[in-house]
Amino acid sequence: MSIARRIVAEALGSAMLLAVVVGSGIMAERLAGGNAALALLANAIATGAGLVALILMFGTISGAHFNPVVSLSEAWQGNLAAADVLPYVAAQLAGAFAGVAAAHGMFGEALFFASTHVRTGAAQWWSECVATFGLIGVIIGCSRSRPNATPFAVAAYITAAYWFTASTSFANPAVTLARSATNTFAGIRPIDTPGFIVAQLLGAGAATLLFCWLYPAPPRDATIGGTVYPGDFAAATRSTSTQEHPDE
Repeated sequence: MSIARRIVAEALGSAMLLAVVVGSGIMAERLAGGNAALALLANAIATGAGLVALILMFGTISGAHFNPVVSLSEAWQGNLAAADVLPYVAAQLAGAFAGVAAAHGMFGEALFFASTHVRTGAAQWWSECVATFGLIGVIIGCSRSRPNATPFAVAAYITAAYWFTASTSFANPAVTLARSATNTFAGIRPIDTPGFIVAQLLGAGAATLLFCWLYPAPPRDATIGGTVYPGDFAAATRSTSTQEHPDE
């Protein structure tokens, strides 16, 4: 697939993802009547559903990263050329901000306005580290063992992470920066974004190291996402086990 098509897919997918996240947050807050738990539930369900659709839509074009730490992890694994990382990240960032503007336009808000939603402190940073660690783990584990389930697994994990993390699981530097430009339910103060991004990078790095060790490397002719079929994974595991324990 040409780099132009992949970059457009990343930008468009990131824009649509942020439109889902921010738009559903605005709608949820307006309809929940002050019930924060109900608003969060609606926001989480909409985000998870949107993720499934977007990953299925763009996965075969660009890998459907929509996330700089995913692109960095894929490059680390050799599934994305190093020269493509910067264009991917730039497209993700531009698309994310465009998605915020699109959501604001649908609800009659100013296109961009800085958030005042406080999200800081050790618990929030640790939450982002855990959330991103889990996201990268799900992507590597599922893409290398059962690739067809990856879109659903990623969406299910993010939906769950909205609830089991104190930060409501941003797990994405592009999303974090873009959400600083919305003073709505989904927002984060611009001053709070660096702590989130550092935590996300640490979580992604730790997950890439661990899960690349847990799962054998994909074959050279694997797809852009580094996926293999379950039978290939089982065969690779048996082969590795035989080499390590030839007498068994």
